[in-house]
Amino acid sequence: MPENTNGAASPDGEAADLAALQAENATLQDRLMRALAETENVRRRGERNVEDAKKFAVQGLAGALLPISDNLGRAVAAATVAGAGSAAHASLLEGVRATERMLTGALERFGIHRIPALGMRFDPKAHEAMREVEDATHPAGTVLDVMEDGFTVHDRLLRPARVSVAKVPSGAGAAG
Repeated sequence: MPENTNGAASPDGEAADLAALQAENATLQDRLMRALAETENVRRRGERNVEDAKKFAVQGLAGALLPISDNLGRAVAAATVAGAGSAAHASLLEGVRATERMLTGALERFGIHRIPALGMRFDPKAHEAMREVEDATHPAGTVLDVMEDGFTVHDRLLRPARVSVAKVPSGAGAAG
């Protein structure tokens, strides 16, 4: 019945073929649109990965430099506590301070920044509590001392600040 007597396709058969072709066309169009969307997603993801790789490429080097920064800070603190005994001492101290400033500037040019900690509210995302200290003069959870500075590279944590945190003195919470 699909063909008439002279060998041509019947109108019903042509309509069925047309409907099948239209359905196949719609399916192929849908698949094409999905493939194009997936291609765009892959392109964006690739761009984001390249951007992150550029941004965070210094992370390993920065991790190696942070102990140097720590030691320069300790040297300045120790030399300051020891007092200025001579012009040579003062000159050496200024040289160490200048080196520390240069290193800090170099780190900052690559998006590496110190995390503010001293006097701030303890933030477990940026600080690592090394000890709690009973202190009635500061609110509980206040950073009292920074043992080691924390750093971020762009917006990613490179190293948490290692800190001492205030806690309510024993017996102070029972009053009232």
